Amino acid sequence: MSPASNRLPFQAGIGLRTPHVNEVLAQCPDVPFFEVHSENYYLDGGPALASLARIRADYPLSLHGVGMSLGSADPLDLSHVEKLRTLIARIEPALVSEHLCWSGIAGRHLNDLFPLPYTDEALALACARVAELQERLGRAVAIENISSYLTFADSTIPEWDFVAALARRTGCKLLLDVNNIYVNATNHGFDADAYVAAIPPDAVAEIHLAGFETANGCLIDTHGAPVAPDVWALYARTIERLGSRPTLIEWDTEIPAFAVLQREAATAQGILEACNAVAA
Repeated sequence: MSPASNRLPFQAGIGLRTPHVNEVLAQCPDVPFFEVHSENYYLDGGPALASLARIRADYPLSLHGVGMSLGSADPLDLSHVEKLRTLIARIEPALVSEHLCWSGIAGRHLNDLFPLPYTDEALALACARVAELQERLGRAVAIENISSYLTFADSTIPEWDFVAALARRTGCKLLLDVNNIYVNATNHGFDADAYVAAIPPDAVAEIHLAGFETANGCLIDTHGAPVAPDVWALYARTIERLGSRPTLIEWDTEIPAFAVLQREAATAQGILEACNAVAA
């Protein structure tokens, strides 16, 4: 394999899901980069992995993990780490990312992304897990802020300070999910712009955008709808502060036609280009 660039362009890419793989292979659409969920390709071979290798030859790829459970009190799952390490060697991704959450305990996986209490103890544990993961992979990993629907009474650190401290202490990169910031700001009553302002700009390696739904007065991060107008506005302010960053459209439920994702990416691209024009 002679892969495309191993750097993510400062443009708007698309999260590649199974229903669109054959279309991408057949049509080679004009997309700056793709991102896939790492765990879907923890395979020894087969058509899915072969298709991913073909796509990687033409596009930069980002590997986005959902199952590392970095915030769990359990030790790091070394078999999971080894599968990721093998996939990295095969695919040569531009970026590897995971979530700041826990998703299992006592060896049981719960198939969700649960928030941490934002305490000094939880921060120390998360830093140790991220540092160990980076050491075992031999590379920096981008850590994503998650959406949440409750807060812990024991929390003593604002979420944004917790995320920033993780980056400073471990040297990890950040995958800043602007939709998740908006969802949490609405659900928990904080200022989304204050969150963005607290994030060290040099740490941000990628931005995610997605859609949410409203249920019983709470915003739910479903990844099953277009990006909301207020999230687009927050994204524009985020780009004004950070400058251009690789930006990804995520859509994981009720997956629409690929053209819909391209239109969402085009909106993000327009904001990136407007920011570049102002900066110039």
